Amino acid sequence: MRTIIVTPKVKGIGGIAQHTFKLAKKLREKKIKVAVISTHNTKFIKIKSLQNISFSLFSRIKIKELCDRYDVIHGHNLLTGLALDVCKSLPKVLTLHGNYSEQIFMLHGRLAGYFAKALEKKILDKVNVATCISKNTYRYYKKLGFQRLIYIPNAIDLRDLPDSSIRLYERQVIFAGRISKEKGIHILLKAMKYVDRNIHLIVVGSGPLERLVFEASKSFPNIHFIGYKPRDFVLKLMKGSDLLVLPSLHEGLPTVLLEAMALKIPIIATKIPEILDLLSNEEAILVNIDPLELAKAINTYIDSKPLSKVEKAFAKVVKEYNWDIVIDKYIALYKYLTKVYNS
Repeated sequence: MRTIIVTPKVKGIGGIAQHTFKLAKKLREKKIKVAVISTHNTKFIKIKSLQNISFSLFSRIKIKELCDRYDVIHGHNLLTGLALDVCKSLPKVLTLHGNYSEQIFMLHGRLAGYFAKALEKKILDKVNVATCISKNTYRYYKKLGFQRLIYIPNAIDLRDLPDSSIRLYERQVIFAGRISKEKGIHILLKAMKYVDRNIHLIVVGSGPLERLVFEASKSFPNIHFIGYKPRDFVLKLMKGSDLLVLPSLHEGLPTVLLEAMALKIPIIATKIPEILDLLSNEEAILVNIDPLELAKAINTYIDSKPLSKVEKAFAKVVKEYNWDIVIDKYIALYKYLTKVYNS
């Protein structure tokens, strides 16, 4: 079995980067030959709004050169689907890491969302199978009328977890991820107005709302923006924290939540469909998208750890969201598609 993986990112702390890096590694451990095409080895336009689409177009050249030597091609992120059809002879898998058109609508408005939905249909009609990393994404695309869908969840490798921890403050809360609207960072910053001043928030990551976090850190000495950091460092910082907070408005299946579950860190997260598919009230502190409610949860649970929730969350991630289990689902899909496509 030989697989081409096409992904915008294969390095860094982002969800797609972590997913595709681990997928390639696990496939190789199973003696499957893997070629990875990403922005790290392919030309693209270094303008934020054009990065993914330009990568998808430029990657077609590399993909075409490899087609004859591989058995299946697997794209990640909807826009990589623009490149997959250059391989006429191979079955095509596209992993959807979230609800593309819904996210575009939220971030850029109705007109952009309309065009995103049209593009979505054009791309998905050309792939053999689309895999969805969350149950909500599966339901979303099923409702839109797409039939060739499979739910294969996001996952983590428990062997990646650190033994040591980093604690910078006596009472430490962490937000780790993309600094953007869909992650609800603006909600968290509003909540910090009502959080006890001796509770310190560490914000780790990068993104378009960095300036907002930087300005907030000047007004509130208990907000600490440390920018992008290597994953190993972030995991140790998470392990040393009292709470992980994720006040998202929109998600796929957040890797950071899986990491917190595995590290046995109490989680405060918003009640959105993507998170509710992963966590219940038995496993996390779930709040509405409301700064006051979020602040109350932080103030309440910083000292009174919900240990029963933590243990149940840990058991779930080990059983359902473990790469040792998920990798076999991808391999079974590749083998099935290759058999059907060549019969």
